[in-house]
Amino acid sequence: MIVIHAFIKVKADERSRFLNLADDVIKGSKAEEGNISYHLYEDTKDPNTFVMVEEWRTKEAVKLHGETEHYKTFAARSREVLAGPPRVEKYLVSEKL
Repeated sequence: MIVIHAFIKVKADERSRFLNLADDVIKGSKAEEGNISYHLYEDTKDPNTFVMVEEWRTKEAVKLHGETEHYKTFAARSREVLAGPPRVEKYLVSEKL
């Protein structure tokens, strides 16, 4: 399993637009066959700071996700609302844990 954390800082005046874009990509992503879960969390101490936490069955599922229309739309449109580039961390879940 692959776990992805995407740390995102949004411009305060673009918060509503970001949440709409995020809602669309989350719905589309959850419908993908290789997706296990896909959620957005807001930092309790830092307004307009979020983390998207994604769980995927395989590396191939992550690759296919990047080719979907809902992801491409989110990636293109979210650039306008972000306060800076997202920080993305990927983890491979060990079978032994």
